Amino acid sequence: MSAATLPTVLQGLLSLPREQATVEFKTNWEQSADIGQYISALANTAALQGHDRAWMVWGVDDASRTVKGTTFDPFTQKVKEGANQALVMWLQVMTEPRADFAFHELQYQQHRVVMLEVHPARSAPIAFQHVRYIRVDSHKVKLGQYPTKEARLWSMLGVKEDWSGVIVADACMSDLDPAALAAARQRYTEFLIRSELDPARHDAVRAEVARWDDATLLNKAHITKQGRITRSALLLLGKDEAAHFLAPADTKITWVLRDARNATITSQPFGMPLLLATEQLYARIRNVTLDHMPDGTLFPTPVAQYDPWVLREALHNCVAHQDYVLGGKINVVEHPDRLVLTNLGQFIPESVEWMLQQQSPPEHYRNQWLIDGMIRLRMIDQAGSGIRRMFDTQRQRLFPLPDYDLGSTPQGHPRVELTLQGQVLDAKFTRVLMARPDLELGQVLWLDQVQKGRPLSVEALKTLRAAGLIEGRAPKVFISAQVADAVGQKARYIHNRGVDDSHYQRLVLDYLKKFGHGTRSDLEDLLLKKLPDVLQPQQKVNKVKNLLQAMRRAQLIELRGTRPHLAWYLANPTDKSQT
Repeated sequence: MSAATLPTVLQGLLSLPREQATVEFKTNWEQSADIGQYISALANTAALQGHDRAWMVWGVDDASRTVKGTTFDPFTQKVKEGANQALVMWLQVMTEPRADFAFHELQYQQHRVVMLEVHPARSAPIAFQHVRYIRVDSHKVKLGQYPTKEARLWSMLGVKEDWSGVIVADACMSDLDPAALAAARQRYTEFLIRSELDPARHDAVRAEVARWDDATLLNKAHITKQGRITRSALLLLGKDEAAHFLAPADTKITWVLRDARNATITSQPFGMPLLLATEQLYARIRNVTLDHMPDGTLFPTPVAQYDPWVLREALHNCVAHQDYVLGGKINVVEHPDRLVLTNLGQFIPESVEWMLQQQSPPEHYRNQWLIDGMIRLRMIDQAGSGIRRMFDTQRQRLFPLPDYDLGSTPQGHPRVELTLQGQVLDAKFTRVLMARPDLELGQVLWLDQVQKGRPLSVEALKTLRAAGLIEGRAPKVFISAQVADAVGQKARYIHNRGVDDSHYQRLVLDYLKKFGHGTRSDLEDLLLKKLPDVLQPQQKVNKVKNLLQAMRRAQLIELRGTRPHLAWYLANPTDKSQT
């Protein structure tokens, strides 16, 4: 909006009979997080009410509508919780999808006024720090608390027709690939068997599915509708030459292999049917076996660079959630140390963190018919549970967690980028996972962000610091060496335990040879300070006790005398070579 029109707009806002759901007046309110929440609430409310803009105005008394001026300066303000990042940039980064807003400064009635112009949400409700807000009358509230308004907002934003479930009138069964049909029959049979709790019924289920013709099979698997070919049917089972039915959608998945300098070595596109293409692409990925040796083990454990289930789930998620209307293709880029998978489309849930916390899937999906069919063909997990299982699997493998980047293409299309690390980034992260299996997944996610050098919220930093899991001061925090080193020390203790016992036995024998005898207290004074610090005080005492008894059983030393004058002596003082 031009500067010349701002006074007129402000005059119109001041003339409103009362504060509106899309208008908010403040004087010197400068709380960065609150401003971000207001941007989310105003953008979503403007979309819900059909307004072309929403406004937040500083320098106006809310009750009297008197212009008093403001000292708030959004152009110079820094955000402490954002590592002193500029306010405007911080607000952009913290909103998802990126909100469309602008600050304006003007003089009105000889007072300085700041106006925040907020455009309505377009493709999806705006979230701030992974939470969506809305205005109810003049109150800012969480959108999730008002499911009716949320559903109406999604409807107004254009989530009305399921692209994947649309009938393709000119397509027929002959446009489907026979090999893909056979694979679909096998997978749907497996789906039904897994759903049948009575094992005695499994053979009957197999026989029943085998009797169905292709049309019946695809109807029951939610691939076709009453025998008519859907876009989902073509995507998953269609012949490659039938891709023209889905134009301008790009139905390919491209695999690219790059070297350590990011130079392309080779690439290959995989077209329809995607049911087979994903397995063909999976076979091209060089999922090498690593010698993974977590602390506390004596021998390396062979482990695949990428978990097969995680890799397939990630790839199939790209297929399921791609926005095919945008005309882009799915890309899988293989680097020596990581895989990067991208698909076009707005990430429908509020955030990845929201998906990990919720026990139920989102109310809306872009390609619901496609997702239903993929679940029945066992391509993806039950809706909403796959992402959490991916994170849990990586955690159990002691590998970095999946890394989502919810950004956009140079053309402005929303894009989801997933990176799967194929190597350990920080050994301390691995050690903490071993030492603290009790950590909640949310805490592990925060630690994963720490090892990757990503900023955390104030709440996350406080929680991790209170648990003794991180050190340093924001923004330069790191995983606590105390926790990680304790695990490493335990590993070294276990690894060297046999050598250490021999060493401690030599110390006892040398002491008795020199002084002739020693009490339990004498030998504790000798050994306790030399035992690993990883042992608790009582554990050290027990260690000395067990060591002496083991030497007695080996006839190296013996206990003589009566209480309270018991003492340890060499069992054979003439033998100078015992160890």
